[in-house]
Amino acid sequence: MEVRAMTKYVHISPQKASDFSRTIQGKKVVDALAMVELSPRKAARLFGKTLRSALANAENNYELKRESLTVKEAVANPGPMLRRFRPKARGMAGRIRKRTSHFTVVLTDEK
Repeated sequence: MEVRAMTKYVHISPQKASDFSRTIQGKKVVDALAMVELSPRKAARLFGKTLRSALANAENNYELKRESLTVKEAVANPGPMLRRFRPKARGMAGRIRKRTSHFTVVLTDEK
């Protein structure tokens, strides 16, 4: 059985977040939670929220055991960009792109 959780409009670029998502992919949930707690990165903290949500969905809705679950998929997809402008020399404007992400975590109890 697969259980999923999504977090949308997270204020971090998908490139930075996907680095951390690759580290927890394929791991047991208990090990992935330990990685989330020990990593100092912002992406780890944000992925931790989504991982805990997926774990709560699995335990409460489908009565699955925490020890039997693995992280099948952890993905950071790009969300909408906030476009801002900063004044530059000679009356020009520099574009600033504030990127957002959509996190998806899929847990499974299959081997």
